[in-house]
Amino acid sequence: MTDTKGSDRLDTLADGRLAAIVDSSFDAIISKDLNSIITSWNMAAERMFGYSAEEAVGQSILMLIPDHLKSEETEIIGRVRAGERVASYETTRRRKDGALIAVSLTVSPIKNADGKIVGASKIARDISAAKESERRIRLLMREVNHRVKNQFAVILSMVRETSKRSSDPREFEELIRARIMALSRSHDLLVTSEWAGASLFDLIQEHLKPFGREEQILLSGPVLTLQSNAVQNLGMAFHELGTNSSKYGALGSEDGRVEITWTINSGAQGAGVKTAGAQGSGVSGGREFQLLWNETSTPHPAEQRDETTRQGFGTVVLKRVAPQSLGGSAELERSPGRLNWRLNAPLASIIVPQAGVDADGDAALGFGI
Repeated sequence: MTDTKGSDRLDTLADGRLAAIVDSSFDAIISKDLNSIITSWNMAAERMFGYSAEEAVGQSILMLIPDHLKSEETEIIGRVRAGERVASYETTRRRKDGALIAVSLTVSPIKNADGKIVGASKIARDISAAKESERRIRLLMREVNHRVKNQFAVILSMVRETSKRSSDPREFEELIRARIMALSRSHDLLVTSEWAGASLFDLIQEHLKPFGREEQILLSGPVLTLQSNAVQNLGMAFHELGTNSSKYGALGSEDGRVEITWTINSGAQGAGVKTAGAQGSGVSGGREFQLLWNETSTPHPAEQRDETTRQGFGTVVLKRVAPQSLGGSAELERSPGRLNWRLNAPLASIIVPQAGVDADGDAALGFGI
């Protein structure tokens, strides 16, 4: 004799377990009939779409589908009627508040006790975070591609300009290697921040670190986050200044001193910087960034050479490349035991847009801090 009560208890227990699994799932699990009317709605569906079970059950599943995607439902129902399981696919659905979310859907037929298909079960997983990560990765890859091409152009320029001013192959190799490594240091700072920019303090310290003499270097100015273009071009300038200083100036002697200060001024207080290219059309206005490299030391014998013999690639970077790339201007002054480089540029071409800047919040610190 068949124990129907025992069988019923097992069925009830299995149904209870299934209901508990569905209710505790992190994925939205929804069932509907063949007319696309919702027949069940778990807690995860409430969280994902914003409708309570009372609001959703009895309504058409079309309320979740954006107008331009409603044809999806017709195709899904057709495949379910044919007994097909719709493999996971990515699409978009609409929440109660109107917001669109990216979801991954899997649809399976529901059969009654007689094996007849009477509806469909949908499992929806919110993949918005994954989609946002993919979007950011694509943006970063495009940025990296742009920067790499830009780096190639800079390196080619370095090779061309350095070769014009170096007749010794060994010297040429050393200069090119050092300059490429300097580009790499700027690149590393940008990669660390996912191309969001880099601190001016960090940039200066990173480029002057190879020359040592940290105790002879003083940095002073407000905290600024530089745009990627400013990171690259100011990085090149600091490398050339540091290299020159280690050979002929303050970083090559015990009594030398390098002071690097930067300030933010109003257009009226600045040095009449005229913007160029994307920064404007020759209009002096807005806030201006001013940076001064001032180094003093005992005059080096090599400094007594005629000025024309020192118009190397570094001079080109300091007088033309760096200021022009930032839409600004620069002055380079040399005299025995002293070198000054002053850069003026529109603040908008220096800092990351909307970055917090306190022009009065100057901070002075030694290089090693």
